[in-house]
Amino acid sequence: MSGLRFQVVGEAFKKNACPVEAPEGPSSAYFGKYTFGKEQMAKYLSKDTIKKVNDVIKNGKPLDRSIAEHVAAGMKQWAMELGATHYTHWFQPLTEGTAEKHDSFIEYAGAPGEGVIEEFSGKLLAQQEPDASSFPNGGLRNTFEARGYSAWDPTSPAFIVDDTLCIPTIFISYTGESLDYKAPLLKALSAVDKAAVDVCNYFDTNVKKVYSYLGWEQEYFLVDEGLYAARPDLLLTGRSLLGHESAKNQQLEDHYFGSIPERVQSFMKEVEFEAYKYGIPCKTRHNEVAPNQFELAPIFGETNLANDQNLMIMSIMKRIARKHGFRVLLHEKPFAGINGSGKHNNWSLGTDTGVGLLTPGKTPEENLQFVTFMVNILMAVYKNNAMLKASVMTAQNAHRLGANEAPPAIISAFLGTQLSEMLDKIESSSSEEGIVLDAKKKMQLGIGSIPEVLVDNTDRNRTSPFAFTGNRFEFRAVGSSANCASAMIAINTAVAAQLKEFKAAVDSKIAAGTAKEKAIFEVIKEYIKISKPIRFDGNGYSDAWKAEAAKRGLDCETSVPVIYDAYTTPQSVELFTKTGVFTEKELIARNEVKWDTYTKKIQIEARVLGDLIQSNIIPVAIKYQSMLLDNAKKMADIFGVEKAKELAAETMKRIEDISKHVSVLESSVDAMVEARKVANKIESEKDKAVAYHDNILPYFETIRYHADKLELLVDDEMWPLPKYRELLFIR
Repeated sequence: MSGLRFQVVGEAFKKNACPVEAPEGPSSAYFGKYTFGKEQMAKYLSKDTIKKVNDVIKNGKPLDRSIAEHVAAGMKQWAMELGATHYTHWFQPLTEGTAEKHDSFIEYAGAPGEGVIEEFSGKLLAQQEPDASSFPNGGLRNTFEARGYSAWDPTSPAFIVDDTLCIPTIFISYTGESLDYKAPLLKALSAVDKAAVDVCNYFDTNVKKVYSYLGWEQEYFLVDEGLYAARPDLLLTGRSLLGHESAKNQQLEDHYFGSIPERVQSFMKEVEFEAYKYGIPCKTRHNEVAPNQFELAPIFGETNLANDQNLMIMSIMKRIARKHGFRVLLHEKPFAGINGSGKHNNWSLGTDTGVGLLTPGKTPEENLQFVTFMVNILMAVYKNNAMLKASVMTAQNAHRLGANEAPPAIISAFLGTQLSEMLDKIESSSSEEGIVLDAKKKMQLGIGSIPEVLVDNTDRNRTSPFAFTGNRFEFRAVGSSANCASAMIAINTAVAAQLKEFKAAVDSKIAAGTAKEKAIFEVIKEYIKISKPIRFDGNGYSDAWKAEAAKRGLDCETSVPVIYDAYTTPQSVELFTKTGVFTEKELIARNEVKWDTYTKKIQIEARVLGDLIQSNIIPVAIKYQSMLLDNAKKMADIFGVEKAKELAAETMKRIEDISKHVSVLESSVDAMVEARKVANKIESEKDKAVAYHDNILPYFETIRYHADKLELLVDDEMWPLPKYRELLFIR
């Protein structure tokens, strides 16, 4: 055996687990070591400053610039004691990743040449000026209008990576438009807080704040870095554009929850050690369904902080993987024929009084509150199902949605039998049957023993994109590589708007003389009936559901570029503008970014695929075919033409098959290139993205089919690319 493929395969087999040294003491002893959290603030800030910072964090009070000076001084001292020499504003541009520009603490002590000192002022903490035209902005910034600002987010703690103090920030244009994910996420969280508090006050006037919570489940693949380097498609696109499925993949279901491979275990340990130092509460690790697929999940956290931590953990995973001879694949569908990777977003709401609004209570009044929020969420999902789908749809995620344990490209909500039956009973009951007022005027629902229902009493539906799982909803359609903020902006904004509408409806009835409890019940009953089409507890993968969903009026669009239109419908524009999350201008700009990104993703894949076919697959196939022809000629020379035809019938068939596949590949690649040339002339970003989806992407399947057939025909020792059996089973 020779060639790059067998060289890297041989080296991969020899690799052993990388030793990992655990930090001293229990996890709690070093948890948050590199994060400027409560413990660090207590040491480096005055009590008065801490009080004011906490007021900003907990109550959303405006930040006093004088406080920023005190925080900056304490933060600098802490950071320098840990070896930091630089600082950066860490922000989340519309690239799905993060960005940072490092500046040193040093400044001249006096005149130039008189030495330097370390400085870090409140102004530098609070604000920086990145180039706003160099990041995706959808036309909000021109090249000659470069100015943009990053501004400190005090609700997410600063942290240190290597020698740099990283300060989480928002990123906005000179004219104030959001150019990132964090700014609109904070607005969405503020909107749902205010709207939910108003509704909670129907039941408990002590509630002053409602928090949105997020628990993400990060799925990923690990591939040996040598094999990764020998696959240009993995290197440049994150997924395998070619490759025949392995004879063994996940059909035996023996990888899921199985014993973690030793090399992988070492990687996971070091990731967790690093995560704990940054205050990321990693809780769960395990093998996922597909071979070489794994999962990491933390304890629930406040949504903004949890989202920052997910972006941090993806960076940590990539960095640690290199030390262990791996590369992390976060693409939603890196391998055909097996499970893709998602990032299930477990989402819930909770009050500052400690009540989970999606957790059934112990009293009838608490359960009315639970049902109120449950039904309003269903209404929000029903009315905005197309927009919610748009929030998770990307070129990568389109390969995953609809198969292999991923939810379909149709948004529906799974509730489970008992909750569904309860809502049906409320819908069919009269007000008198459904409401019982006791001596204390507390409301009871006349539906049996609701207080005991639903705590872990719902099965899991893996085919549902938005499933209730006992005390939260699991938004399963979010992709592995995504910034969770996109989905969290969508759901929190939709729920905020719906709760405001609910309160207006209830208040109207109360003003007309209806008792509060009865008014709430009447509106809930109406909402249950309206939102019923979004509820589906069956198999979301079935063709029957697609037909049924269309009848129910749910959005069934599958074209990614067209799906993005859901952001700019009159309904969505009203939703986002009334809640203050986006302006119409920002929504239009973000769609421009999404279309442009989609086009470029498919364009890069098409180029890589064409290069692989023309410079790797076809030459090897022709070379092997020539060897077969040479063998056939030699047989004819020895046995005669007729006898050789008889003896080499299968060989001749293989030669013909290779010719057919090569011919289709050549014509398909040429046609794909011409289709790209036509599409590239289109000026409209949307129309260009649609052209790439409709006219270029379809060639991928044809090209892959014939290339994968050649993989089975060509001599294994000649095949240049690491095969699926090597990529998925060398650990």
